[in-house]
Amino acid sequence: MAESLQGKVAAITGAASGIGLECARHLVAAGARVVLIDRAEDRLKALCAEIGPNALPLVVDLLDGPQVSGMLPRILELAGGLDIFHANAGAYIGGPAAEGNPDAWDRMLNLNINAAFRCVNAVLPHMIEQKSGDILFTSSIAGVVPVIWEPIYTASKFAVQAFLHTTRRQVSQYGIRMGAVLPGPVVTALLDDWPKAKMEEALANGSLMQPKEVAEAVVFMLTRPRNVVIRDLVILPNSVDL
Repeated sequence: MAESLQGKVAAITGAASGIGLECARHLVAAGARVVLIDRAEDRLKALCAEIGPNALPLVVDLLDGPQVSGMLPRILELAGGLDIFHANAGAYIGGPAAEGNPDAWDRMLNLNINAAFRCVNAVLPHMIEQKSGDILFTSSIAGVVPVIWEPIYTASKFAVQAFLHTTRRQVSQYGIRMGAVLPGPVVTALLDDWPKAKMEEALANGSLMQPKEVAEAVVFMLTRPRNVVIRDLVILPNSVDL
């Protein structure tokens, strides 16, 4: 039987758009209070007003280490607890490694890896103390299948998978579940730098998913009985041959 999310408190990074926003909408609809974390203050406030009183905005620059490390008390003050943390925020860079911009790589790697790991470091002590909790990552199929046209992004998601599953084994004794949803291509701002011809082809042949399909998978993961963990849930368009 599915577990209820009624009354649970969740926090989601990168929640002002894309997968994060759809996950926030779905969790609120399932009865949770959700802290939407992003740096886009005006957009966050407008979205939370639209979603309703169980959507709470929290402005954090995830590339500012002290802000990330200090966000737990702000979450607790705003929402009164924390049961679910979804490290969703991320960036995407594709293209040949020989032609890339290492400065742009640094920013993406800091967001996809360092900021995500720091978020977990910030919230884990609270979950260990209360002896329960769920931590989810938005990873990628690129975290388990090296994708030839996105070597740096692929490397960042392999790092996420390694951190996730080593940490998961450390904290399972405290009743904490950790897992990842690993989507294939999703229609979000992360794909803005895809070549136009590639994007048009993907849209035409149905090889792109919508954020709501990932959000539905996340709700499924979180509502499994507490003795069950979905450690990796790969979700792909049916036409993607991986």
